[in-house]
Amino acid sequence: MRGVLGQVFSSRDERRPRHFLSPLTVARPAYYIGDIHGNYDSLARLMDVLDRDPARESTVEVVFLGDYVDRGERSREVLTLLQAISREAPQSVIMLMGNHERMMLDFLVDPARKGAFWLTNGGLQTLASFGIGGVTESASSALMENAAKALAEKLTPPLIEWLQGLPLWHQNGNLFAAHAGANPDLPVNLQSEKTLLWGHPEFRETPREDGNWIIHGHTTYAHPQVVDGRIGIDTGAYHSGILTAAYVQPHAPVRFIDSRA
Repeated sequence: MRGVLGQVFSSRDERRPRHFLSPLTVARPAYYIGDIHGNYDSLARLMDVLDRDPARESTVEVVFLGDYVDRGERSREVLTLLQAISREAPQSVIMLMGNHERMMLDFLVDPARKGAFWLTNGGLQTLASFGIGGVTESASSALMENAAKALAEKLTPPLIEWLQGLPLWHQNGNLFAAHAGANPDLPVNLQSEKTLLWGHPEFRETPREDGNWIIHGHTTYAHPQVVDGRIGIDTGAYHSGILTAAYVQPHAPVRFIDSRA
C-alpha cells in the first residue's frame, strides 16, 4: 500500500506546472456582455452606453454570454429586448446559451422532474415576470405541468425555437467565448455541453496549453477578471446592478465598460 501511495503522490508532484503566456489575438473588434439575469434596466443602460462608445461604429460583433433569465424581476422584458437586438443585426449579434436558459427549456419539456431545481435557482422570478403564479419549488407534478404549459404559451413557439437554437460557443481569433468556461485539458472544439453551460472543476485552476483565451460569465466577480488567459465578466447584475461588457480589438488590451457609465 505504501508503495502505491508513494507512486500516486510522486506522479502528482512531478506534474509540470503550466504558465499561460499566449497573447490575446482577436480577428475582429467585438463587445462581449456578461450575465443579465432579468435585470432589464442594466441591460438597457449598457446598450445605451455602447451606442455612445467611440468604438461602436468599427465594432464587428456583439456577443452575449448567456443567462438572460432568472433571479432578476424582468426576464420577460430582457428576452423581448434581446430578440429585438438580434433581429436588427442578425449577422453581427451572437447570443450564447447559458445554464439558466437550459434549465428553463428543460422545465418546459419535463416540469415534474426539472421544475423544483429550476424554480429554486431563479425560475420563480421568471414565471412571475410572465404573470404566472400559484406554484412553488415543492408544488405537485400537476401544478408544475400547468405552470410549464402557461409559460410555453407566454413565450410563444417562435421564442422557444429561438432559445433552443442558441449556440454554446463562439470563436474570435484565439478568444473562445462560452457561458461557463472550458475544460483546460480538451481542445475548445471538443468541449461537452455540460462543461460549456455549467463549468469544469479545473477551469479556474489550470491554464490552457493551446494558446486559446476563454471569455466567460457564470462565475460572479466584484470586478471583471483577466487571469491566465481567462476573462470573467459576470459582475452579478441581478444583485449589484452592474452589467459588464468587455471590448476587444486586434493589437490592444481588453477594455471593460459597464452599465454605470
